[in-house]
Amino acid sequence: MSVLPYLVACWVFLVGVYGLVTSRDLIHAVGCLAVTQSSTYVLLLAVGYRDGGTAPVFSDVPRNARTVDPVVQALTLTDVVVGATVTALLLALVVQLRKRHGTVDPDELSELKG
Repeated sequence: MSVLPYLVACWVFLVGVYGLVTSRDLIHAVGCLAVTQSSTYVLLLAVGYRDGGTAPVFSDVPRNARTVDPVVQALTLTDVVVGATVTALLLALVVQLRKRHGTVDPDELSELKG
């Protein structure tokens, strides 16, 4: 078992979090959030990977063959769909925020401070 996919997932996560922390634009922040969430794709696929495993299609595979975990693949696909939906929703909110307040800089949105 290799530790490389886990290191890649951590690196992508940290790059996304760094972008979120240093972002001066809400559109950039949404993009960085999407990058941060994409690290979960790598992590899920690393968890479900089996060395020498085949695709989880059991119609022509012998019963004792090693296969990749299909549950983790389904969770990854669900994660992709949820991530795309959240990104689209956040971008729509940023567009509405730009229309109402004229800026996407978080520091200039003084009306939203509580």
